[in-house]
Amino acid sequence: MTATTDGQNTHDVVILGGGLAGLTLALQLRDRLPGLDIVVLERATHPLPLAAHKVGESTVDIGAHYFGETLGLRDYLQREHILKFGLRYFFTHGSDAIDSVAELGVSEVFPAPSYQLDRGIFENFLGEEAVRRGIDFRQGTRVRGFDLGKGSDSHTVRCSDADGDHVLHARWLVDASGRAGLLRRRLDLTVDNGHHVNAAWFRVDERLKPDDWSDDADWCRRCTPPERWRSTNHLCGPGYWVWLIPLASGAHSVGIVADAAMHPLEEFNTFERAQAWLARHQPAVAREVARCAGKLLDFRFLRDYSYGCSQLFSADRWALAGEAGAFLDPFYSPGSDFIAIGNTYICQLIADDRAGLPLASRVRSYERLYQSFYDNMLQIFRHQYPLFGDVTVMAAKIIWDHAFYWGVLCQLVFQQRLADVALFADLAPELALAQQLNQRMQACFRQWHETATPQNPPVIFDQRQLPWFVALNAGMHDTLDDAGVRERIRQNVRLLEDLAETIARQAAVGGGVETPPPCDRALPALFG
Repeated sequence: MTATTDGQNTHDVVILGGGLAGLTLALQLRDRLPGLDIVVLERATHPLPLAAHKVGESTVDIGAHYFGETLGLRDYLQREHILKFGLRYFFTHGSDAIDSVAELGVSEVFPAPSYQLDRGIFENFLGEEAVRRGIDFRQGTRVRGFDLGKGSDSHTVRCSDADGDHVLHARWLVDASGRAGLLRRRLDLTVDNGHHVNAAWFRVDERLKPDDWSDDADWCRRCTPPERWRSTNHLCGPGYWVWLIPLASGAHSVGIVADAAMHPLEEFNTFERAQAWLARHQPAVAREVARCAGKLLDFRFLRDYSYGCSQLFSADRWALAGEAGAFLDPFYSPGSDFIAIGNTYICQLIADDRAGLPLASRVRSYERLYQSFYDNMLQIFRHQYPLFGDVTVMAAKIIWDHAFYWGVLCQLVFQQRLADVALFADLAPELALAQQLNQRMQACFRQWHETATPQNPPVIFDQRQLPWFVALNAGMHDTLDDAGVRERIRQNVRLLEDLAETIARQAAVGGGVETPPPCDRALPALFG
């Protein structure tokens, strides 16, 4: 703790919110800067309910890497949570037979691990771990107000707990208050990103196992082991998808996510309405939910859940973490990814400040990079929900979206290059090309969908059968030097060029998309 000129004590960092973003940031800061004085203010009191009423249970590669490797929690995650069987997609709109429709996923788990997190269990552990590591974690504390300092002035936070009212002073103030967005709302930083989608979700205290929904032995044996229930299962239809996510507590999370224009929220914003909506669109899920409706744990809905933020970091030493800043879409489970990215930039800025380095240029660089990652991922979701019931298009889109993610963003994170400004300057042409390819391909998918012939064959599109795709996943954790990182990303962008041409050719066969020029390096047609 350091002292200000008026004799009042000032903490190095005060974090508003002790949920997933706030606690992981505190742990990352403790590891990066062991002498830092960190205070976390959390309204709730632990222990949280095991099946906590929070969304965001499914992790993908960056979030899993952040929790497991950056924070050093791999052994804990493997011991206490569920090793995920990847992201899996069923095109089951209107069908009650899961084995008679197209399935897209993997027959065996990919090399890079990811997890299904039971948020109550996980956040209870994070709170305990924060205390073990010497972080001042104040539970049952309500933030009453705050004043932002300018220049070298400290920030002031007013809060209250069972012992009364308190005033804290902070060199750094980080808002991790989730959707409450205390700082974002105060400064009017919320951005309408044009992605208007609603969600409702609930948990039942029973395991839902799609593997048990079929008596077809061949269908069951498509996966090794036959444990599809460990996947984040997406049951897809036009303008919507339904998630099934298992939790370590033994409960199961069920969510409905839908384009606001195609499926109004009022159709599924109560448990009873959600049951009726599922009966119309996903009867197999409706049947399972009805079977265990008496074990309902909670229900929640969110209107227009996706939003951007015009500023997340400031040279006046404040920052926004997690959903206190921005949120994209749950379809590919990127919430934890952007917690990881944002927290890493916040840690770097605090480290720069501790080293006496000027912040303004660094804030501008990290802000620009974060926003570019957000905007690139937004292209994947915005205006794309009408495609979700189209097997032909989605089989290609999901492959593209993963290749784009693994080939560029994951490389930057896993190689610890998020703040490597020199690397971004060196690779500017390649990164710009990757961005252009992604924009072009998302438009291609929309155009393809308009002309594609409806198909829904009862087969599995096994991503394990694409050797280049498996290799791309397996190589993410390679340890590379400076030259190796640059060459890997350049190779991956060339692969994306080839993949874009291959997909465009497939789309052209279905009509509606102009045939691209010949390419000698073109990849084989997807899934034969």
